[in-house]
Amino acid sequence: MRYSKIPNETVRRLPVYLRGLAIMSRQGLSSVSSSKLADFVSIHPWQIRKDFSYFGDFGTRGVGYDIGNLAKQIKKILKIDTTRKTVLAGVGNLGSAIMSYTGFGIYGFEVIAAFDNDPSKIGRRINNITVEDISTLGTLYKRQIDMAIIAVPEQAAQSVTDLLILSGIKGILNFSPRRIIVPKKIKVITIDIASDLARLPYYF
Repeated sequence: MRYSKIPNETVRRLPVYLRGLAIMSRQGLSSVSSSKLADFVSIHPWQIRKDFSYFGDFGTRGVGYDIGNLAKQIKKILKIDTTRKTVLAGVGNLGSAIMSYTGFGIYGFEVIAAFDNDPSKIGRRINNITVEDISTLGTLYKRQIDMAIIAVPEQAAQSVTDLLILSGIKGILNFSPRRIIVPKKIKVITIDIASDLARLPYYF
C-alpha cells in the first residue's frame, strides 16, 4: 500500500519505534502502552499516537499495542516485511565498517554485493562478500536490486551515483559529503557524520 501526505518526520520515526519493539520483544514483553513505548524511545506518547493514526488503529484501548502485530504493521508500511537486498559502493574504512555492521538485520536489509575501484581490494572477501570491480556496476540490473549505499570519496560520488541509477537503483543512502544530483524519481538520504557532529557542541 502506498501512503500519501505522510510527514517525512513520521516516516523517520517509524524505524525508531520498530527498533524499540524489537528490544522489548527480546525482553519477553508481548504488549506495550504508548506511554511505555514513549519512555523507551524518548518520544512523547501523543506523538506516537499521532504517527500511528496516519495508518490505522493499531492499539486496543486500556490494553495498548500488541508488540508482534505492531512491528509487523510498521514493517509493512516501510516495505521491509520481506528481505530487501542492497549493495555497497566503496569499501574503504567506512565501507568496511558498514559491511561489518550487524544492525541491518532488524530492518530486513541484507548487503549482498560490494564494489570498489582499488585493485588491492577487488577480490577480497569481507563478511562472505567478494568485493567486485566498480566498473561492473552495470550488471546490477540483472540482480533485481533497487537500493544502494554509497561510501566513496567525494570526487567519485556523482559518477558512481550515475552508474547506480543506470543499473536500476531507486534508493540511495549516501555517506559521501557531496550533494549528489539525481532524477526526481530517485530517493536519496544523505548522512554526513561530520556535519551532525558539528551541531553537537552547540547544545552544551
